[in-house]
Amino acid sequence: MRTEGEMGGAPAANEAHGTDEYDEDQWPFFRYPRQHPHSGRASRETAREERIAGHVQRHRARGTQPPRRDRGLSRDEIVRAAIAVADAEGLEAISMRRIAREVGAGAMSLYWYVASKEELLDRMLDAIEAEIEVPEPTGDWRADLNVFAHRTRAALTRHRWAVEFIGSRPPSGPNDVRNLERLLRLMDGTGAEFDVRLAFGIFNTVATCVMGAVMREAQEMRFQREQERAEANLTPEEIEALHERYREWFAAAGDFPHVARLMESGVDPDDPNTREERFQFSLDCVLDGIAARLAASRAEPATADPERAT
Repeated sequence: MRTEGEMGGAPAANEAHGTDEYDEDQWPFFRYPRQHPHSGRASRETAREERIAGHVQRHRARGTQPPRRDRGLSRDEIVRAAIAVADAEGLEAISMRRIAREVGAGAMSLYWYVASKEELLDRMLDAIEAEIEVPEPTGDWRADLNVFAHRTRAALTRHRWAVEFIGSRPPSGPNDVRNLERLLRLMDGTGAEFDVRLAFGIFNTVATCVMGAVMREAQEMRFQREQERAEANLTPEEIEALHERYREWFAAAGDFPHVARLMESGVDPDDPNTREERFQFSLDCVLDGIAARLAASRAEPATADPERAT
């Protein structure tokens, strides 16, 4: 992960005034407020956070420094704490008050470094973009997209809450926009860089494949836990007898010959040991389709105007 000093100049000065690449005079993207279902308690908490944020912002506008006891905090520390809470308990566990407790500070202290919960979420997502880190283009678009897909899958597997948000809005921060720039450069030489719809169609297709795999794998893991709980009090012999009863039922039914053959084969389509292999198969199918579409797009100008060809 890039540090704030690497991204935005001298960290001490930036920390003191809460400035870095995210500052509104540098960062052009409007932060669209996210709509979350609110209970009465959550709404009161949000209103309280807004009042505190407004108070701190007025002090910042006057050039006031954060209290000395809070100058040891850093945005990176706050963001790491928030990501850890979201990973363990889900995004609904995130509040400025909760994260303040995690870093051992008062709730008001956070607002000197992060202006709102919305900005905190953007910073969390941008930190995940740093984990993904789209590779510098090598000239082999297929290999580069393969690396991008695997890195994205690994990051979203670590931070499953991010699936709902990542890539769905304008860039959330510097790492996000750098990744977008690299993705666009990755298309150089394919012809797709001159066709915005085609380029983004390719990126969205790969991203959809990755997110679908991550969600599918989460379902598999959840079912595996449920199955283990259900079979916890059974002996291996009892479990095998149960499976044999399933096989015999499908074989005797006669209406499901393909399912019966699957049962007889002993192949587990959700085997955790084949998860990587299954993901690569799906990704290869997607990349094969993209290669075919790129080849067709390059051939279109030659066939669209027969007279020019002569």
